[in-house]
Amino acid sequence: MTLLPETARRIDAQVAQAQLDGHAPSLILGVVRDGALVHLATAGEHPRPDADLQYRLGSISKTMTATLIMQLRDAGRLAVDDPLEKHLPGTGVGTLTLRQLLGHASGMQREPEGDWWERTAGADLATLLTGVTPDKIAYPPHATYHYSNLAYGLLGGVLERLTGTTWADLLGERILTPLDLRRTTYAATEPFASGYVVHPWHDTLREEPRTDTGAMAPAGQLWSTIEDLGRWAAFLADPDPSVLAAETLTEMCSPVVVSDLESWTHGHGLGLELFREGNRVYVGHGGSMPGYGASLAVHRPTRTAVVGLVNAYTLRTVHLGALGRQLLTLVLDAEPTPVTPWRPAAAPPPAELAELTGRWWWMGTTIEVYADAAGDLRAGPVNAPNLHFVAEGPDRWRGRAGGQNGEILTVRRDEQGRAVALDIATFVYTRDPDQIG
Repeated sequence: MTLLPETARRIDAQVAQAQLDGHAPSLILGVVRDGALVHLATAGEHPRPDADLQYRLGSISKTMTATLIMQLRDAGRLAVDDPLEKHLPGTGVGTLTLRQLLGHASGMQREPEGDWWERTAGADLATLLTGVTPDKIAYPPHATYHYSNLAYGLLGGVLERLTGTTWADLLGERILTPLDLRRTTYAATEPFASGYVVHPWHDTLREEPRTDTGAMAPAGQLWSTIEDLGRWAAFLADPDPSVLAAETLTEMCSPVVVSDLESWTHGHGLGLELFREGNRVYVGHGGSMPGYGASLAVHRPTRTAVVGLVNAYTLRTVHLGALGRQLLTLVLDAEPTPVTPWRPAAAPPPAELAELTGRWWWMGTTIEVYADAAGDLRAGPVNAPNLHFVAEGPDRWRGRAGGQNGEILTVRRDEQGRAVALDIATFVYTRDPDQIG
């Protein structure tokens, strides 16, 4: 699958303009569709970017840290509402929950004690924890969104204490190797782009240090390529169930906190940023480390994403994350995903299922019930089956989508065993539009 020539031309032109206006030594963005990197747009020559050139991911590392936490949750090793004290005792902020830390709703201050951690060699976990005291809570927990790198250092500590394995080794075993992210590494691995600060007045380049951030690594240590970042974006669009269950990833994309209560355009889930652009919601994350910037934006319903990397700490007049989301919108508007054609069913449903199909009424409200090819029930307003039910036992169905998600549908039968009503969470639908309740 490739982009249409006009779409590709527009993307290339915007990336070239962003490199020029932003004074970027090296800039690369990629478009991902249906699990594949379908277009690369590059600009700059310091160095000339390509798909295998490493840049630093910065805080996109947090999305992988959060995935590790959720893997342990699914394995029964922790709960996201556990207090930190349960897994990392003695911190002084132990009443904060893992959910609050993951979603930047803990009120934890942004940075750890000491010199700016992004630009200096990091300490070990024990040293990091000595600086964590009750006064590091800057806001009442869950009162407001407050981004915290320190929170992710603590989450890395939870992972290490629970598994007895370092964050880096755990990441390799549970994410990088299974997903074949061979060029995503803890430290820079050739070929990589040196990172710079561009002087504001005479455009010279100052190379930045490539630090080992130690116990703060779970917040921003990783290096990667546009090809590997595209693979990670594809995973966030449609996860490999051997790494993370699809329903768990969907849970990670549910808001923990909204950062702008007036417009609701940005919030945070469990390790993932949420961006509302018009009627669409993108999930992903931004990232920066001294000399580098990174962006990741995914539209999960269409399995489309845009990823970006740059080797400058900031871009003038341009924000890399905003550019990525702008290009994602461009792709979705210019090239909607193909419509899957309707196909007739191979055979009618079993009689006991067919009996439930058709129109039912409650209080003058009409729903239609359909049987799908998987043997599930689809229901909703006429020609709009937005509810999904799966069988749990004889005459018992569990809602799995729509407004009845999680609720029970029970089939009521008469003395002859005929289905005469559908009890959906106490709302009783019958075949008679004149019957009340």
